[in-house]
Amino acid sequence: MKHYNYIFAGAGLASLMTAYRIAVSGNFKEKSILLIDTDAKKTNDRTWCFWEKNEGFTDEIVYRKWSTALFANNKKRIDLEFNGYQYKMIRGADFYNFVFAELQKHPNIEFVQQKVVDFVDSGFNVLVKTEAENYTASKLFNNIYNPSLAASQKKYPVLQQHFIGWHVKTTEPVFNAEKPVFMDFSIPQKGNTRFMYVLPFSNKEAIVEYTLFSADLLADAEYEQAIEDYLKNLGISSYEIIAEERGSIPMTSYPFWKHNTKNILNIGTAGGWTKASTGYTFKNADRLSAKLVQFLSTGSDFTKFHKKSRFWFYDLLLLDILDRTNQNGSQIFSAMFKTGKAAPIFKFLDEETTFSEDIGVISKCPKGLFLASLFRRSVNL
Repeated sequence: MKHYNYIFAGAGLASLMTAYRIAVSGNFKEKSILLIDTDAKKTNDRTWCFWEKNEGFTDEIVYRKWSTALFANNKKRIDLEFNGYQYKMIRGADFYNFVFAELQKHPNIEFVQQKVVDFVDSGFNVLVKTEAENYTASKLFNNIYNPSLAASQKKYPVLQQHFIGWHVKTTEPVFNAEKPVFMDFSIPQKGNTRFMYVLPFSNKEAIVEYTLFSADLLADAEYEQAIEDYLKNLGISSYEIIAEERGSIPMTSYPFWKHNTKNILNIGTAGGWTKASTGYTFKNADRLSAKLVQFLSTGSDFTKFHKKSRFWFYDLLLLDILDRTNQNGSQIFSAMFKTGKAAPIFKFLDEETTFSEDIGVISKCPKGLFLASLFRRSVNL
């Protein structure tokens, strides 16, 4: 049974970011590291989008970036002011190639394509079982999400950011290549938080995505019909579907970190790294992977890694509202982006604001909804 200093169970975004940072830091050359995943990470299976004000370490693989975007509801359309931010898109295949090109330079880092079926912290090390063989590790990073943990309780709401998107190519120029549609709530809400999301690559090519923030998924046909209707309303009658993407991202403030042990750290969605109020993952994984690599140089007890912040509570308030009255999502996001000044909101969602800046963003939201949620949560934490 082979032993490693670090094993990553699942080579998701958080694992790959952390492994990359470990590799380029130069501080872990003597550590043996193994990444285990069922997927070879060679296909373009997803896209990540995020806003960023300065250059990031992944800039060389950014596929598209935009300096403004459109927000819309059934009353008006608002051009968003980014004030120095850029909205960036990275394709999954490009990210995988970027990370593995670096990891392959480091003989102490290995990857195996196997399925992890169990792991146990003995207190001295961690036994990791796959369908093919067993390994031991001094420390395990678990990037495999267990949906039953959050689903088996009622204290913390569990919603999903669920979507189907079509990469379409039209015969006529209809898209504004310089302006993605960040959220378009002008579509029928049907008692939920539903919006269209458009990432344009040219005036004839874009990803058009039907997205919901709600508890229950839809039948595929309902997402597809919504996209068809939206394209028709844009005046598009002739188009080719080049590719399709779909997903369901958990949105919850459930405290996954309570399942960490001295030697097992839950990361990524499995560790609550997904931004609960939006479902965005890339920037959170970027920020927390950097903190984790720094922690590895100074700490050894994984139960001490997580630090709960006030932003966790803000997310909980929003999810509490959407869980109880899901139809209010359009009202809340419309209030936040009413003035078109997106930069303070981006800074707030990236958890980089001061408390006074927090109040400036929160004060834009419907006060009655948030005060009621604040009261409920203050007596039930």
